Amino acid sequence: MNIELLAEQIAERVAMHGLVVPDSALLACATYISELSRWNQRINLTSLPLDFPIPDVSVDKLIVEPLMATTLLSSAPRVWVDLGSGGGSPAVPLRTAWRLGSLTMVESRDRKCSFLRDVVRRVGLSNTHVQTGRFEALDRDGLAELVTMRAVKVDEPLTELLGGLVVPGGCLLAFGSVVSSDTFTLESQALLPDGSKVALYRRL
Repeated sequence: MNIELLAEQIAERVAMHGLVVPDSALLACATYISELSRWNQRINLTSLPLDFPIPDVSVDKLIVEPLMATTLLSSAPRVWVDLGSGGGSPAVPLRTAWRLGSLTMVESRDRKCSFLRDVVRRVGLSNTHVQTGRFEALDRDGLAELVTMRAVKVDEPLTELLGGLVVPGGCLLAFGSVVSSDTFTLESQALLPDGSKVALYRRL
């Protein structure tokens, strides 16, 4: 897969949505998609079409949506946890933009964790860790400034876990998930290319 051509395609798609992304992040995102396409032939990481040339809808879902979410936060988090990391989006594209601080990606399936560790190495994401296990087993130490998740059903036990994981004043960035809790308040949201929303919740 031609990384340079893919980076150019990503640049065109993010520019359509008014985003300014460094060339280094574009190349990192292109490398991520290339690795996702290669691994997806062996294990089921995503149902999105990834044959080259990559369809714009796949680029939008995997890359543009996470990068659009960066506009909801004024600064990068110092301690960040991504729940149910799976195929790596939104965490990996976000990480190419948010390089400071630490990121822990939590995924319960061993083979997906192997993919995530490979991507972290190939993309060159420092201070980025992959934890194998269910997020229900996470230590509730109240240290995360940010938690991200995509298409995760937020039930009462998960809401309780999130309340213990995120520091007061910290944030929850939810792609396609709705959080209804006295612990979190909806602060802002953005409309994504596919018509869904990404919502930013603040921990009270």
